[in-house]
Amino acid sequence: MTLAAAAGPVAIIGVGNMGGAMARRLLSQGWSVRVCDIDRAKTETLEHFGALALVTPAQAAIHSVVIMVVVVDAAQTEDVLFGPSGAASVLQPGQTVLLCPTLAPADVTRLAQRLQTLGVAVLDAPMSGGPQRAQEGSMSLMLAGDSAVLARHQTLLEALASQRFVISERVGDAARTKLVNNLAAGINLVGAAEVLALAQKMGLDLTRTLDVIEQSSGQSWIGSDRMRRAIAGDFAPRAHMTLLQKDTRLALDAAQSVGFYGPLGAAARDVFAQASAGGMADQDDAALFKWLSAGTGSPN
Repeated sequence: MTLAAAAGPVAIIGVGNMGGAMARRLLSQGWSVRVCDIDRAKTETLEHFGALALVTPAQAAIHSVVIMVVVVDAAQTEDVLFGPSGAASVLQPGQTVLLCPTLAPADVTRLAQRLQTLGVAVLDAPMSGGPQRAQEGSMSLMLAGDSAVLARHQTLLEALASQRFVISERVGDAARTKLVNNLAAGINLVGAAEVLALAQKMGLDLTRTLDVIEQSSGQSWIGSDRMRRAIAGDFAPRAHMTLLQKDTRLALDAAQSVGFYGPLGAAARDVFAQASAGGMADQDDAALFKWLSAGTGSPN
């Protein structure tokens, strides 16, 4: 029996781009994985990799040692945990819930407190890196929670992410760290899209320009990743525009709650909001280049 098999089954509720990649990663490592998603086609696909597809979060949570919530926002998290057929209706003391979405710290704290009253352990566990790295097990996890709970699930966390950052024992601190990171990502992506759009207006070769940026002081990982796709005309959604729209908004809300006001965050938040409202909501966030190149972001 492998370590994964000995650890017991895990449930992943929400198997879109990230959750699906995480499921495939764990299945490839010998884990018993139960999956649940509102889109039945996503769970049926994972059945071919060996997952057990279940209809409701409650069904997925029964007898699962760890329940990973990998949905989009606080409303969806609330629903899969505490809504009709939600996982919380069957959770027992000794089980652990991983909260993986990017959420407001206050929402993480509130949800964790409700689960902890049931005797259920909670790890604040937002992720970063995208679906490819999730499937490879090379993504990052930011972790906050009781050190004994973290130690108990070390094997699972190691299987999921090669980069694991234990922030503190205070649930909510990983969410705070993720918002800081995603605000930086949003600012960097807006900057990369803006300068590539400028380079295009100047008549420069975009591939050569990005080659220079990547080896010079303007380099950023998200800029390179998204702008390479944009140059190739590849806007198939891996990370929808609305995700960074949400995350930059949450980051600015968190900043304001502690009385901090910076010069760039609000500008980046507004760009994502405008691009989403301008027809880019369902496209990959690399489409920010296309939106800026069209002059949509020009001042009135």
